[in-house]
Amino acid sequence: MRFRHYDNLRVFTIVAQHGSFSSAADELRLTKGAVSHQMRQLEAELGFAVFQRHARGISLTSKGQELLATVQAAFENVEQRIAEMRHADNRTLTIGVTTYFASRWLSPRLMDFMRAHPGIRLRIQPMIDLQDLRGEGIDLAIRWGDGNWNDVAIERLFPCPAWPSGDRQAWELVQQRGLEAAFDAFTLLRDREDSDAWSRWYRVAGLPHKGRADTLIIPDPNVRVQAVMDGQGVALNDALVMPEIEAGRLMRLSTFELSDYGYFLAYEAGAMNNPDADAFRRWLKSVSVRDM
Repeated sequence: MRFRHYDNLRVFTIVAQHGSFSSAADELRLTKGAVSHQMRQLEAELGFAVFQRHARGISLTSKGQELLATVQAAFENVEQRIAEMRHADNRTLTIGVTTYFASRWLSPRLMDFMRAHPGIRLRIQPMIDLQDLRGEGIDLAIRWGDGNWNDVAIERLFPCPAWPSGDRQAWELVQQRGLEAAFDAFTLLRDREDSDAWSRWYRVAGLPHKGRADTLIIPDPNVRVQAVMDGQGVALNDALVMPEIEAGRLMRLSTFELSDYGYFLAYEAGAMNNPDADAFRRWLKSVSVRDM
């Protein structure tokens, strides 16, 4: 026989929380007799008692305790889903990127996506550390590197190898002394303490990579580009600095490069269940293929 009186289950949870028909009746703005009647009706339909009635009050039976836990979990799930559905139309898709990538690649193309998907609200979140997506409320992130990350799902967007860049004085030093001697004199700019990018580049270039203390950590890639132009050191950059290269403000110091570097789409498991996220993903991949 199907259960019918689901409204009595909500009254049941309130009575159980108060441990009193009278207190529950006050909250529900009913009489004590009406609440008591509903609970007897509930027990009759269930076929078992949920309350033990005492001279000074009531207490839950073992089955009443089990039912309370089940009903509360069910109501919480329903309320959570209602809240999600209520706010679904106002949801904003948040994209985590560095300001470097946003200004040099994404921004000039973004209006194409907005015109094609006018119903999707985008939020571009400038970030330096693109590691903790969930903690930062990021739906999708765009990372630069070799794609060797196991904390999130990864899809390659387009290759963009890393190679060393410096100012004109650094370039002249390479021409005069050769690659190895010049790099022995340079301060190496890194994005983070544990980065192995420079040691990998040294291996590709066939140069000995000695333990070095003359490094400067600059997490923000835009600041790192400016630091190179200011003569503070040399850094591994990519083709997105071509405006500075063509203007002579930056110089490519070597043809050796980390060819497996590029831009990757990163997201948490389940992110593509969101149709807006999937739409942005498909657009990004189509644009990156077109521009390669």
